[in-house]
Formats: sequence, structure tokens, C-alpha cells
Amino acid sequence: MSNNNTPGQNGGGRDDDGNTGVVLKTRVKTKKPSMYKVLMLNDDYTPMEFVVHILEHIFNKNQDEATTIMLHVHQKGVGVCGVFTYEVAETKAGQVMDLARHNQHPLQCTIEKDA
Repeated sequence: MSNNNTPGQNGGGRDDDGNTGVVLKTRVKTKKPSMYKVLMLNDDYTPMEFVVHILEHIFNKNQDEATTIMLHVHQKGVGVCGVFTYEVAETKAGQVMDLARHNQHPLQCTIEKDA
């Protein structure tokens, strides 16, 4: 067997001038995406049962969680349905509004950047 990497013949990490090269790895720094709260606003017309249904089916809350959030919205005027990335929050808020309109309810839902 022969060894083709003899000293001085561009082996062992040296370039043509005999200088040792350094390989640098670029480390990509990833930033966590901003999060957004989906807020539900109280009104005097949308039935509580419909709000619970929305919370269960769009936000995947169990009945107890959905009822707690619905009561909070009813008593305080606004409540957080969940915290998501911008695209998910926009989609869920849109789904709430579409379902409410389809069922002829004035329910309002908006998003707000989480602190």
C-alpha cells in the first residue's frame, strides 16, 4: 500500500502555499416566532352554548375549560381562547368569525401580540 499524502504535497489540511486552513462553521441562530393571543369578545346575543361549542371544536378545549373561558368572557367582556403563532391565531380567529356568521351570531374574535 502506498500513502499519497507525503509531506509537502497538499495533504494534511494544507493549501498549495503550505498554510494550514481553518474551516469555520456558520451557526444559524433561530428566533422563536412571536406568539399571539386569540381574544373572544362578549356580546349580548350569542348563546353561551354556542361559545362553548366554538371553544371545544376550534380551540380543542374540554367542556370544563370551555365553560370556564366562556364565563370569563361573559363576566369580564373579553377572554383568551389560546396563544398561537400569528398564522394559527389568524386562522382560528377567522374560523370563529365564519362559524358565528354562518349561525347568524354577532360573536367577535380578534388577535393581539402576546407580551
